[in-house]
Amino acid sequence: MSYFKARKIIGDTIFILPAFLLFFTFSLYPFFKVFELSATDWDGISRSVQWVGLANFKDLLTENPTFWLSMRNAFYITFLALTAQNLAALFLAWLCDRDIKGGNVYRVIFYLPPVLSGIVVGLIWNWIYDGNYGLLNHFLSFIGLGDLSRAWLSNRKTALTAVAVIHMWKGFGWGFVILLAGLQSIPRELYEAARVDGANGWVVFKNITAPLMIPVFILVSILTILGTMQIFDIIIATTGGGPGYHTEVPITRIVSTMIASSQFGYACAMGVLFGLILLALSMIQIQVSKRVRQV
Repeated sequence: MSYFKARKIIGDTIFILPAFLLFFTFSLYPFFKVFELSATDWDGISRSVQWVGLANFKDLLTENPTFWLSMRNAFYITFLALTAQNLAALFLAWLCDRDIKGGNVYRVIFYLPPVLSGIVVGLIWNWIYDGNYGLLNHFLSFIGLGDLSRAWLSNRKTALTAVAVIHMWKGFGWGFVILLAGLQSIPRELYEAARVDGANGWVVFKNITAPLMIPVFILVSILTILGTMQIFDIIIATTGGGPGYHTEVPITRIVSTMIASSQFGYACAMGVLFGLILLALSMIQIQVSKRVRQV
């Protein structure tokens, strides 16, 4: 090996070493450590770690209904996000793509919620949902629907849906931006040719917009599922998982098990199982997207 080649290799290694050390310390090492701890009974403090093998996973699958309730809650919020949130994002993106007056202002406004802190958003909506002086109950009373007033985040029947609304309000901006970019990438000549042929708005959307937007729809759906399944900050800022476990989601259940119950090994097993579920969902979506593109 020549002197200059060896010098180049050493220089490149020194250049990437700090980034690699950071990645190894805060990402790679904790990633593999979680798998190791998931097979132990450890309280997070003591030096002694008891090896239990797959006992944590067996208990999760057979004797932990609270974890699966949190999964059901996460799937419920995800379903609403995939439907109502993304439909709203698509409609608003379609409006802005039509060069409406003040379109640039609307784009900024629609993108503001996603960049706000989840804790701040949760505190604001706490005030809106408040059962005594909340803005929502005040509005219902103003329009003559005061009988519907309630403590939205403390009621078992409404808490989960109320949290889902907060998440959709905060998250629709991401889908809006991506969908708007996809709409603007469609050649205008196709729309002009369709108008010349006498096609109405629905025919244009069905035969031009929708087929060309399929890859964008798939991308938005993947990001929506992965993002919504990992919802955490809004739950902490609003209900904390209550009332009872009615707004508990996997991340809050993992944190509660780790901190409140001091079951670090069991919490790691939850994290591994939850990660495998997300991985399976991602693989299913990738396979579905491949088949859709082949049609």
